[in-house]
Amino acid sequence: MRPRLWGSVASALLLCVAFAHFCVRIVPADAPSGPTPQSAGPATNGPLLIPVEGVPASALADTFTQARANGARPHDAIDIMAARGRAVLAAADGWIEKVFWSEDGGRTLYQRSADGRLLYYYAHLDSYAPGLREGQALRRGQRIATVGSTGNADPSAPHLHFAVHVMKAGEPWYGGRAINPYPLLARR
Repeated sequence: MRPRLWGSVASALLLCVAFAHFCVRIVPADAPSGPTPQSAGPATNGPLLIPVEGVPASALADTFTQARANGARPHDAIDIMAARGRAVLAAADGWIEKVFWSEDGGRTLYQRSADGRLLYYYAHLDSYAPGLREGQALRRGQRIATVGSTGNADPSAPHLHFAVHVMKAGEPWYGGRAINPYPLLARR
C-alpha cells in the first residue's frame, strides 16, 4: 500500500474509535432492566430527571447537533442507549399531550410540562405503561414506557430518543423550538 493510503486508513480507524468511545454505549441485551446498584433510583443531576431508569449522567452523550438523514437535518435530541425493555420515566411533572405512532419515531409520547412552556418528546418506545392515555397527569419519575427501537431506529441498538421543545402559548404538540436536553439532564 502507498503511504498516503495507509494514512487515510489510519485516520478513518481513529475516527471510528473516537466515535465509539464518545458517542456509543453498548448495553448487553441481557442486562437487567432495573436500577443498577450504583444508581438505585432515578438520576437527578440536572433540572430534568434522566428519563431512563438506571442510566447515570456519565453515560449520556450530547448528540443534539449530530446530522441525521444523510446530513439533511440536525438530530435536535439526544439518544439514551439502554437495554430493550428498560423503564422510561417522566422527566418532569406535566401531562400527556399526545400518544402517537410515526414512521421515523415509531411509538412516541409527547409530554407537556406542568407550566405548559416545554414539550418532552420520547421516541422509539417498545411499549407504553399500562393504562397510559392522552390528557393523563404525570409525575416526575413515573414509569411511562419502555426503551425500544421502533420507527427508523436500528433494531440492534435500542435507545430512547429524547427531545425538548420550548413552546409558545397555544402552540400544538408538533410545534415548538428544539433546545438541547443534554445540559438539562447532566450538569456540565
